[in-house]
Amino acid sequence: MSLPPKEGDCLLYMKVGNHARETLEAIIARKTKEIQDAGFAMWGYGGNTCHPLTMVQPFAKDYVKRNGTIYLCMQPMSSKHFAEQVRANEFSVDGTRWKPIPSSINVMGSRYALLIKDLRQEAFDLELSRTKVAIGNSRGRIGSKYVTGRVDKACLEITAEEAPKPGEKAIARIELVAEMLDPFAVFVRTSSKG
Repeated sequence: MSLPPKEGDCLLYMKVGNHARETLEAIIARKTKEIQDAGFAMWGYGGNTCHPLTMVQPFAKDYVKRNGTIYLCMQPMSSKHFAEQVRANEFSVDGTRWKPIPSSINVMGSRYALLIKDLRQEAFDLELSRTKVAIGNSRGRIGSKYVTGRVDKACLEITAEEAPKPGEKAIARIELVAEMLDPFAVFVRTSSKG
């Protein structure tokens, strides 16, 4: 997939901002260093709209099998996430078997994490009204009608639907992208063993 995405492409869309008392700029710098040191980073997140097992893993695996590369496309937003800066020290692909998170990678204040590399600033407009939810109970729902209120992330497919009516066009300004890596999304936790 090349950016900006075109009809038939799939991506994981996410609004991002300050998290666990850390600015977005500091997070980007930390994740860039993690990628340099470990070859990948874990981008932490929460919520149930992009559950690792039921949403992100099957969605990303299917798309990568067909097309090669899937991207996390991020839209900066104003955020006041005040969770404690507690580092997760274990991760699990299936929620059952846990492994230590490498010491060079820090996931703070999150339940889940996306595996990424090649984090970079790249700006383009994503017309959410020309996307649809690609998996789950809301499959087929127009992206601009799904990503509202507290919903700030989605597994989306770019469509060639008719142009939206005036006033229905919804543009998300993407400013940060990263290539996602298998297994794409994992559970993270802080264990007393770590």
